[in-house]
Amino acid sequence: MHAWIGAGIAAALGVALAGPARAESLRCNGAIAAEGDSRLAVLYKCGPPLLQELRCATVVYPTTLYPVPEPFASAYVPCQAVEEWLYERGPGNLVATVRFRGGVVQSIRYGRPAP
Repeated sequence: MHAWIGAGIAAALGVALAGPARAESLRCNGAIAAEGDSRLAVLYKCGPPLLQELRCATVVYPTTLYPVPEPFASAYVPCQAVEEWLYERGPGNLVATVRFRGGVVQSIRYGRPAP
């Protein structure tokens, strides 16, 4: 009985002491692009992307996660630009999608983007 309690405490401590998940980064041309980098820094480190997409993020109410309906969203709330750059990393490597929000890298994902 006491062995189970000790094992449970050890497991809980292991989970509690584990650090937060590490963010993805993108290695290109001997440099590393990571979250928080600017568009200019990524362009300098990795060169121009294969594809680019620029769109407005969905605007949500401040206290909820419900989207603000049109025409209120575009008339009263400024657009939050979200830009995605797609990098082809060569044979045998997954493509990398770098997402910018507010001009800085928000996330880096690997694999084909959803259609």
